[in-house]
Amino acid sequence: MSHDLDELKRELLNEIAKSGTLEELEAVRVRALGRKGLISERLKGLGRLAADQRREAGAALNRLKQEVADAIAGRRAELERAELARRLESERLDVTLPARPVPRGRIHPISQVLDELVEIFADLGFSVAEGPHIEDDFHNFTALNIPEHHPARQMHDTFYLEPDPETGERRLLRTHTSPVQIRTMMAQKPPIRIIAPGRTFRSDSDATHTPMFHQVEGLVIDRDIHMGHLKGCLEAWLSAFFEVDALEMRFRPSYFPFTEPSAEVDIRCRREGGRLVIGEGDDWLEVLGSGMVHPKVLEHCGLDPAEWQGFAFGAGLDRLAMLKYGMTDLRPFFEADLAWLEHYGFDPLDVPTLAGGLGS
Repeated sequence: MSHDLDELKRELLNEIAKSGTLEELEAVRVRALGRKGLISERLKGLGRLAADQRREAGAALNRLKQEVADAIAGRRAELERAELARRLESERLDVTLPARPVPRGRIHPISQVLDELVEIFADLGFSVAEGPHIEDDFHNFTALNIPEHHPARQMHDTFYLEPDPETGERRLLRTHTSPVQIRTMMAQKPPIRIIAPGRTFRSDSDATHTPMFHQVEGLVIDRDIHMGHLKGCLEAWLSAFFEVDALEMRFRPSYFPFTEPSAEVDIRCRREGGRLVIGEGDDWLEVLGSGMVHPKVLEHCGLDPAEWQGFAFGAGLDRLAMLKYGMTDLRPFFEADLAWLEHYGFDPLDVPTLAGGLGS
């Protein structure tokens, strides 16, 4: 019995070692350990032996069974490693090279226009100021000479938040970026030269209005500031932005509660074949509002109007983008349409510079 098992062991271990594939190894396993395998059949025949012989033969068969099973498991691990190595070699992929052309993202027109404005005003000595989107009544209205029940509040369709349960104060989404001007004047001493670009919110929606839109406002505070400085600043800005050397402007008297005097600013243009040509023609296009900072606004910010004067102006970033780049509807600006962005967007590497051209 012992001699037979030793011979069977050598035979099976030799077959296991020679197995070149997982399929061949599985065939050896079935032949040795399957329900009708060589070892399994011998285990079934133990019942025909005497008790002493059965105990000795059972222990020997179980040892053989375990050795064969261990040998099969070891050989299987070797074959699996070899198969994995073969697959890794044959399926190698050079990840340093693109598999296919990947389209590059586009810069949104609003982001592009903002970068253009920052470039222009930085050259004029302005810095960029920012403020919170959620404002209080004082910074959004009162400090801007728009007290409670003032008719000018009707000019803004305001999004109010729920009243504070303790104070009853109702905060709001800012309706313009003018609160940034107030916060700047209260936080730093003149002279001040800032632009305040950012999101603003009003309850309005059509082809030229959206509930969320973008504005840029400018503020200059210094001694002996007058309308001539305002005109020169706006002329330099608009000429550079629209890339027109000789830009003709006109100021129309208007009303804003936070400036006095106030003026709407138009630029000369003409329209032909559905195209807007800026800088020439017999028509006029309104582009922004402006004026001298109201003395009461200066007082709210702790500045003496007898010592400090200033001017302010504001325009819609979305409208500026529409005018410069020929868009007719404001709503696609916020619809995440990739086809629209591919058409109107800008290459990320074409960073606007005064030297290289803003509209590059």
